Amino acid sequence: MRKKVLFVCTHNAARSQMAEGYMNARYSDRYEAFSAGTAPGTLNPHAVRAMAELGIDISGHRSKDLGEFDEQEMDFLVAVCEGGIRPFFPRAKGEIHREFPDPLNLAGTGDEIMADVRRIRDEVTIRIDTAFGAV
Repeated sequence: MRKKVLFVCTHNAARSQMAEGYMNARYSDRYEAFSAGTAPGTLNPHAVRAMAELGIDISGHRSKDLGEFDEQEMDFLVAVCEGGIRPFFPRAKGEIHREFPDPLNLAGTGDEIMADVRRIRDEVTIRIDTAFGAV
C-alpha cells in the first residue's frame, strides 16, 4: 500500500504544487502525494512551466484548502512554507518541515523570476529525493 504525503504551503500555488507533481511522477509506486494551502490562491504559471521542463504536467492542478483533507489520514505532512509556519494537521502520522522561498515574493524580469522558480523547484526535488527516494 502506498503511503500518503500531503505537501502544504501558504497559497498552494507553487512550492507544494511542484512537490505534489514531482512526488507523483517520480515515486508513485510508493507514495500518493497531495497538496494544499492554509490560504489557497491561484496556480502559479511559472511553477507549471518549471515542472513542464522536467516533463511533469501540473497544469491541471488547482489550489486546495487544507480543510479539504480534514477527514483523511496522511502518513506524512510536509510543510514547505517559509517563515517557520507550522500548519496544524492532527491526522498526519509524521511531519517534515522544510523552508523554501515563496515564488509570489520574487521580483525582476520574467527571465529572472523563472530562473528563481527553477532554483526553488530544484531545491524541492532534491529534498524529496533525499527524504523519500531511499526509503
